[in-house]
Amino acid sequence: MHDMDDVVREFLVESHEGLDRLDQDFVALEQRPGDRALLGAIFRCIHTIKGTCGFLGFAKLEEVAHAGETLLAPLRDGTLALTPAMTTALLRLVDAIRAILAAIEASGAEGDGDYAALAGELLALAEGGPAAAPAPGAGPEPATGAVAAAGPVVPAAAPAPAAEVGVVERRQGGRRESDRAAEGHAVTDTTIRVDVGLLDRLMNLVGELVLARNQILQVAAAREDGVLVAATQRLHHITTELQEGVMKTRMQPIGHVWNRFPRVVRDLGLACGKQVRLEMEGEETELDKSLLEAIKDPLTHIVRNSVDHGFEAPEVRVAAGKPPHGTLRLRAWHEGGQVNIEIRDDGGGIHPERVKAKALEKGLVTAEQAARLGERELQQLIFLPGFSTAERVSNISGRGVGMDVVKTNIERIGGTVDVQSTVGAGTVLRLTIPLTLAIVPALLVSARGERFAIPQASLVELVRAEAGGGARGIERLHGAPVFRLRGRLLPLVVLADELGLGPAPDGREATSIVVLHADGRQFGLVVDAISDSQEIVVKPLGAHLKGLPVFAGATIMGDGAVALILDVPGLAQRARVLGDRAAEALPARAAGAGAARDRHTLLVVRVGARGRVAIPLADVQRLEEIPRDRVEWAGNREVAQYRGGILPLVRLSAALGVPAADDPARPLPVVVYRHGDRPVGLVVDTIVDIVEEAVQLERPVEQPDLVGSAIIQQRVTDLLDIEAIVRAACPWLPAAPARLPAEVAA
Repeated sequence: MHDMDDVVREFLVESHEGLDRLDQDFVALEQRPGDRALLGAIFRCIHTIKGTCGFLGFAKLEEVAHAGETLLAPLRDGTLALTPAMTTALLRLVDAIRAILAAIEASGAEGDGDYAALAGELLALAEGGPAAAPAPGAGPEPATGAVAAAGPVVPAAAPAPAAEVGVVERRQGGRRESDRAAEGHAVTDTTIRVDVGLLDRLMNLVGELVLARNQILQVAAAREDGVLVAATQRLHHITTELQEGVMKTRMQPIGHVWNRFPRVVRDLGLACGKQVRLEMEGEETELDKSLLEAIKDPLTHIVRNSVDHGFEAPEVRVAAGKPPHGTLRLRAWHEGGQVNIEIRDDGGGIHPERVKAKALEKGLVTAEQAARLGERELQQLIFLPGFSTAERVSNISGRGVGMDVVKTNIERIGGTVDVQSTVGAGTVLRLTIPLTLAIVPALLVSARGERFAIPQASLVELVRAEAGGGARGIERLHGAPVFRLRGRLLPLVVLADELGLGPAPDGREATSIVVLHADGRQFGLVVDAISDSQEIVVKPLGAHLKGLPVFAGATIMGDGAVALILDVPGLAQRARVLGDRAAEALPARAAGAGAARDRHTLLVVRVGARGRVAIPLADVQRLEEIPRDRVEWAGNREVAQYRGGILPLVRLSAALGVPAADDPARPLPVVVYRHGDRPVGLVVDTIVDIVEEAVQLERPVEQPDLVGSAIIQQRVTDLLDIEAIVRAACPWLPAAPARLPAEVAA
């Protein structure tokens, strides 16, 4: 395609975009055969392809597109009623056009395929007669990879009415597909196509710019030069905005991948004799294009697997008291800097005993291992290489290449896969993947003088343990280090020990614990020191280091040194904190729960002349430092731009009626408080500590902004009623329920 004329290249791009829309439009049309706007959009797409290919001299493509246009015209005008046979023939038309376009893209010619029989079938249907049976081998195989594997579809012998097969529902605030079709090309008029290779080069350049910015910021921080500091701050802001802009150009809605699924579900449902209703929510959720490409095949396999294995036959569902058609729901949403994807079905679920029998039959586990596995662990066996529950090998399934590849591909891009299933009720698969792989926020830590970066997507909280064990120290359980955190035992990994970096020079154990989550569970990473958090540019490891399970890449620090990026799931698996050793230690958490039941974790801050005050840590989302020049005004309120939104700022000194004692030369310390679903920034003078103590509350004075006072760290400390303070400072925000522990609030 490199030597292809620009006009042909543009024709191919536009035609492929149109075909991607047609797959879902035809399935939607089957449910709303009288939707004139949808029919008009389909007709215009085929008409555009026909007109342009005639101009370019592609006669074969023009012939088959003309036949499709001949059938679509009376359907659009209402003189012909849509039938399942017509829908299937039109879908075969889409496959034929896609196959011809692929041949043109590969060789510049239309290929050797013979589409005369398909054209005749379309013309016969347009005349109102029955469709001629396609000749053996006539017409193309389905071009969509997932559909191609499903084999030929026989529409006339479908076991389910067409109205029940492949129903697709989209939840976008009530917006229907016909609304989008009626919009025509208004969206494309405001867009421009850019080669992905160019975007990749821009992202690499921005990554290098971020590295240079980090180096300059570090140099400027070591010099007392006001002009240099001001210039570097300006560079910092511009680089950040440029980085966000370039990253947005690479972001695409997940709907670009989901558009193929209505067709996949319809065709596979017909082939398997099952009735499936597809519902999709969150199609506008965006993620990086490279990740979108990486999850395309895993998602397609999961959807196919759900239809093939997850759903029962209609008669089986009816006998079980279910409706004859099953429902497959796809849902995507952003949360915590990641994209969450949920694939839920109401099929028969995963039978643990059946999974165990298959795993034993294929020699994937021993009888002794299988006997020790619980229901959840048995369900996880579906991710083992070579596992399949199919009774026979077909062109759809049964070859043992499936969910293990899905898990491997998702974990390769830093994501996780989890499955939960209830026999008779259905299965839920949850995927968690990062927004982008190029530039990520990370926490910098050190162990034995070596620096490491931890992606913040895996970070839960930071904890400081006292040396020497005890209630606030590191303990040993069955030889494994654990930490008692809010009434539960947290398994620990000592980073220096796991990486073989040697003992601490002074013989003392490190006391900084980074609480991380992996595979739906938490563990603590013990490090020597916690340095800072910053955005890092992810550089892939060399080929000779690819096999290391504990490193996800490397980055260049501000001083030019290289820091390795920790692979949190890989580190957890290597240390076995989420495996057998953790399983032995974690049941003991109940023993210590009662002793810590009256203890509470509080964030202690300093606010002007008021001195030390405390906030329940459960109400705190994050601790941030916001540069003072990033504070803006919205109306008469101070705000800051924060994670793509507007963060209202409440200065606690003003709210409490005391003069501030903060340092104007330093960034603003901000406690991001969770007010219902809305974050609010609480500006304090100093963040002192995070403590866990038994709180005996007293009310020496009645004040609306106080819950009471208590002795915390041997100091009298006021416990603030943050909800009352936020309501008074931001009356326009909706009220949120108080989340103070009942025994403290009392």
